[in-house]
Amino acid sequence: MATPVSIGPSPPAASAANCGRSCPTADRYHGPGSFGPLKTRRIDRWWLSPLGTGTFLGSLTVYAVWAGLQTGHFAVGGYISPLYSPCIAADCGSHATVVLLGSWWRLSPALLVMAIPVGVRATCYYYRKVYYRLFWLSPPACAVAEPRQHYSGESRFPLVLQNLHRYFWAASLLVAVMLTADSVRAFGQPGGVGVGVGTVLISFTAVAFWGYLLSCHAFRHLVGGGLVAFSAHPIRHLGWRFASFLNTRHGLFAWISLPLVMVTDAYIRLLSAGSFADPHLLLFH
Repeated sequence: MATPVSIGPSPPAASAANCGRSCPTADRYHGPGSFGPLKTRRIDRWWLSPLGTGTFLGSLTVYAVWAGLQTGHFAVGGYISPLYSPCIAADCGSHATVVLLGSWWRLSPALLVMAIPVGVRATCYYYRKVYYRLFWLSPPACAVAEPRQHYSGESRFPLVLQNLHRYFWAASLLVAVMLTADSVRAFGQPGGVGVGVGTVLISFTAVAFWGYLLSCHAFRHLVGGGLVAFSAHPIRHLGWRFASFLNTRHGLFAWISLPLVMVTDAYIRLLSAGSFADPHLLLFH
């Protein structure tokens, strides 16, 4: 039998005459919900973690919105920002993956492709847990009361759109392939083939995004779902075990891959603006 764990001290047994109507007296206590919205019996600083996470995630979001609206300094040499890849507008110049829109498109090329990586992250189980807690307080943290009395799940608009996650995931495979191609092109350095700091950043961004996609629940279900017995499908069983191994690290890949995109974009943007030169770690003429 499991041993009960005490989260905090029980409400003191006191009368209303001693502490007034605000006192959580024993005869008025009926469980955590009786404390009201955002109240809890936890005695630790539970709000520090969501506050720090919210500040970090909010900062990345603000930067991504700003960077995605820019029309220049998103590529230099063999480097292109992951926010703009694949680049499908004529304004991408020599960095265009394929030109699907002519010069009449005057807005940022990133606006044409950002919907896919934003969509897969916004509908991701892990990120949903994070921003549901941060911005909707649903719930704020474990054993902390919610500010609302009713829960309708994700069966209504707009939350029903979370069911599009598997489709965003499939489309993100194309983005991952393009990031891989970008990392290969990043080895082309002035004067030969080599490795610059930009090469490392772009390559790590591609690897981290692949890790994020392959550790996703959608991939795990794709390779191992809908089977009666794994014994009849040894290849899919092997893939499921691999996906399950990565799945335990899905949160890690989520937090590594997202900041890497912003850091890589900022680095390429500064390079393009002439703020500094890209240091060569290796160069073969």
